[in-house]
Amino acid sequence: MSIQVDTTERIDIVDVTADVTDAITAEFDRGVCTVFVPHTTAGVIVNEHESRLLSDIERALDRFVPRGEAYDHNEIDDNADAHLRGILLGESVSIPVVDGSLALGTWQSILFVECDGPRTRSLEVTVTPA
Repeated sequence: MSIQVDTTERIDIVDVTADVTDAITAEFDRGVCTVFVPHTTAGVIVNEHESRLLSDIERALDRFVPRGEAYDHNEIDDNADAHLRGILLGESVSIPVVDGSLALGTWQSILFVECDGPRTRSLEVTVTPA
């Protein structure tokens, strides 16, 4: 199943937990849910959806991979920092499905991280039965 995500900023973190939960149909009692980002300038993580932490994530990405550096890829698209940030974040997460629900911890959410927005993106969600 595909999920559409609209972002409004160059770096934007969107909680997609509810959308992923909706993608799990009743026939999947146990298994693994994989969320995959088919884009090279975005990623997906599991972490707490708390506004100060989201700001910290954005600052950390900027500190680890600053925009405006003399990256070779910038000669083509001027977005090498977004590609490098996407590499650090990763393109997929896997979450166990137990009793038909995502087995996330109390503070865990599935977060889509845009690194080259604003854009309309997609996420691919698959559930593999156990």
